[in-house]
Formats: sequence, C-alpha cells, structure tokens
Amino acid sequence: MSKINDLIKELCPNGVVYKKLKDICKIEKGKQLNKELLSEKGLYPVMNGGISPSGYWNEYNFEEEKITISQGGASAGYINYLTSKFWAGAHCYVVNESSDEVEYKYIYHFLKEKQKYLLSSQVGAGIPSISLKEINNLKIPLPPIKIQEEIVIFLDKFSKLEAELEAELEVELEARESQYEFWSGKIFKSHMNEKTKHITDIALVKARVGWQRLTTAEYLNSGDYYLITGTDFTPEGKIDFNNCVYVTKERYEMDENIQVHENDILITKDGTLGKIAFLDIEPDKLTTLNSGVFRIKITDENVLPKYIYHYFNSKVFKDFIEKVKTGSTIPHLTQEKLVGLDIPIPNIKEQEKIINILDKFAGLTRSISVGLPDEIELRRKQYEYYRNKLLSFEEVDSL
Repeated sequence: MSKINDLIKELCPNGVVYKKLKDICKIEKGKQLNKELLSEKGLYPVMNGGISPSGYWNEYNFEEEKITISQGGASAGYINYLTSKFWAGAHCYVVNESSDEVEYKYIYHFLKEKQKYLLSSQVGAGIPSISLKEINNLKIPLPPIKIQEEIVIFLDKFSKLEAELEAELEVELEARESQYEFWSGKIFKSHMNEKTKHITDIALVKARVGWQRLTTAEYLNSGDYYLITGTDFTPEGKIDFNNCVYVTKERYEMDENIQVHENDILITKDGTLGKIAFLDIEPDKLTTLNSGVFRIKITDENVLPKYIYHYFNSKVFKDFIEKVKTGSTIPHLTQEKLVGLDIPIPNIKEQEKIINILDKFAGLTRSISVGLPDEIELRRKQYEYYRNKLLSFEEVDSL
C-alpha cells in the first residue's frame, strides 16, 4: 500500500484522467445456447445471467482470463472473472478487448467496485436486465500503468485468500453431503424389509410428453407462467425461480397434472438424472414443467411428502436410477421405469422421525453452504475497503 502511495505522489500527485469504458475497452454480448444442451459434466462453463455457471457445454466462444457481466435476471450487473475457456450465453456480457492505456485486470477490480451500482441499475418488469449503454458510460480512473499494475497485485492478494478459504469450505461441504448420503442410505435400507407401497398407489407421477413438448422458441423472457427446466434446480433441493423462463397461458393450461404446487417433489429425467427439488411453499406465479422433469404429487394421506423427498435424495434411490436408466450418450429415466418403484412406507410417526433426523443432516450442509463464515466475510470486507480506497482518484481534465 505504501509503495502505491509513493508512486501516486511521484507520477500523478494532482489526480488522473477519467475515461468512459467504451473508450478503453470492447464489451460484447454472448450467444444463445439452448438450455437442453447444458449438463453438469461438459468441458466448459456456460455463463449467463446468474452468479455461477448455468451448466456446462463442450464448446467455448471466449478464451480464458476474461471479465463477464451478467446481463439479465436477478443478478444482472454481477461481475465475474473467468480463468478458463467458457461459453458466454445471451444473458452475459464479456469485456473482450482493452487498450494499451489500461491493465485488463484493473478493469475487473474497477467493475467490482461498481457492482452494487450496476445491480441497482436493473430495468424491466419481467426479467430485469442491465443495458450495455449503462456499462459503457461508466467512467474509470486511469492512473499510469505502473500504478494500475501495483493496485492489481495488491487487490489480487485479498481475492486469492478468499478463494483459498472458499476451497476449504467446499471440502467441508462435500464431507457433510457424504454424511447425509450415508445416513439416509442406512435409514432407508433398514426399512426395506418392511411394508412397501407401489409409487403409483401413493402419488401422481407425471411429465410433459409427446405432442405437449415445448420448443425453446416458445420460451418467453417474461410473463405470468413459470416454466421449470432441469437447470433451475439448486444444490439445496430448491427451484431457482429467478432463473426460470416463462410460457404462455395456453401452454400452462395444457396439462393440469404438470402444474406445480406446494408439497410437490420434482425429479430431473434427462441428461443429469435424479436432481431433486421439494416445493415447501406455493410458487409466487403459476408454474408448469418442461419435458425433462417429473412431478410427484403425494395422494396418500398416510404418506408425508417430505419423507418421500428424503427417500428420493437417498443412495437407495440413486442406486435405483443407475439400474434402470436408459441411453448411453444422454441418459434418461423413463416414466415406465419410475412407476415400477416400490418404496418402504413406515407409519406416520416413524416417517416424522426420519424427516427430523435427515432434516438435521441437510441443515448441517445448508449451514455451511448458505452464508459465508466470518473469516471469509472479513477478507471480503477488507478487499472492498482497500479497493474503494485505491480506486478513488481526483479527476483532472488532462495531465
């Protein structure tokens, strides 16, 4: 920090020139990639309107070491730095080129400083977005390159420390997920010799099929009717409605059996099989499914939906999927195979006991994956403090 201050006193004691981003770099928009092509095992991350990749794909349209800006969705304006090759989707901006008067990584730290402003500049009543004009007109201070390089070195140290701590967090998270899987498998296996019920005797099992199937051309950017696809599932067993696309009223009303409601369980059936979500509350908009997702609605009053949700999350069910799945390149879980499932159903009190036990294990996983630990938060605040301090220069017309 003292080295940077000395350089400022030497090279630009009276201030620096500010320029609009459009005058010192080129920002491009990504290219649409159909959601059905996304998977969890592709070679390259696909960046769109969210904070994290929306999936993976085996092709890329941008090289590594690039700045991305979320263009659409609840996270429009969020800044990322990609260290690997990636595919930028239609809801992603990429800072692709910069002039010789600016250090590329310096632009990243500047944009992170402006991130809150960009997030607050979203427009649109349906899916919010941030305009390219808004970004291009941001004015960036341009101290001499030597100072920019030192600022990048200093701020990167804080980013690295935060990344290391988050890596430790990820290891702990995996350990807790393994613990949940172990105990859920043990619990359900212990009940396998008890009374079982055929899944169709306790639930409605439905998916969009045949002539009802939607094409991506029917996806809307806004509207009153959510469409849930396989990419909308979160690791916590929820649906990220901020990521959902929309459909027309006619498409929503086409089949009431795939209209989603509170206490429904959803299971992905194509590509990445067996992702599970539980609707613990009614969606805030009328909601339906695309063809890649099963809806499980419990119809037996002696069966608790949350019990079945935990069963579907267990290793017992995962082993069932591995046994019955079809397809080699793109695996499928067919309705014919799923409706052949028998599930152990203990009495209500035992179901409640199992739910309480597994909710606690799931809670341990969520407690470490939702909200950053204090040490990471401290590093982040330090980074933000120094970033603000280092990027605050007096503005002059010319040097």
